[in-house]
Amino acid sequence: MITDPVFYLVAIPGVLIAGVAKGGFGGLMVMAVPVMALLRDPREVAAILLPILCVMDLFSVWKFRGYWDVANLRLLLPASLVGIAIGAASFHWLDANALRLIIGVIALGFIANWWFKRKRATAPHVPSNMQGYFWGMLAGFTSFSAHSGTAPASMYLLPQQLDKMRLAGTFAVFFAFVNYVKLVPYSFLDQLPVTNLTTSLVLLPVGYVGVKLGFWMHGRVSEKRYYQISYSLLFILSLKLLYDALLHYWPN
Repeated sequence: MITDPVFYLVAIPGVLIAGVAKGGFGGLMVMAVPVMALLRDPREVAAILLPILCVMDLFSVWKFRGYWDVANLRLLLPASLVGIAIGAASFHWLDANALRLIIGVIALGFIANWWFKRKRATAPHVPSNMQGYFWGMLAGFTSFSAHSGTAPASMYLLPQQLDKMRLAGTFAVFFAFVNYVKLVPYSFLDQLPVTNLTTSLVLLPVGYVGVKLGFWMHGRVSEKRYYQISYSLLFILSLKLLYDALLHYWPN
């Protein structure tokens, strides 16, 4: 178990944020790893978070049971397996910052399109099957790398204007599936040693509090406000991804 008390000053807020995300505000998930990675290696942080996420996923799937969109999941789930496999195969050499840069630019373009169209009455847009496979694969890949699959999944699901319960339920099932599958390659890549697992166990109660807080907030937010928050979180996510990538590539 990690014994550095300073680590827990950032780990507790990070896990709490992840819990709120699992409670129905998926866009917050992208903030969890960066917060905890202020003091630890991001790969170690992702490994510590994964068992906690798997437990929180059980609460999310149960809370939103019966609300998930089966048609979307039929596209997203198999595609995510391809993304996870690519992430595992490229684990030791992939430059994640290039990927952050690409996703950040795409997400900002996506938000700009919504912003300029939001005052007009537009019908829900159902992306093609190929788009579903693409975003599902990218979500699996980025989730494997840093639990940051929310942006690709949001870019596929948000334009469909699902009601907030169905949207939250679809997110819950998708990321529960992805996280449990990720346990296998994480184990083979030695990302789940006893030190990380015991640290996960210590932080688990914080995750439970976060999930309950997320459920409470989700039940009190209107559908219109929920989508505004979702797009706002995606915007924050995009800026964070771009900042991380550009900070890496910017000459010292």
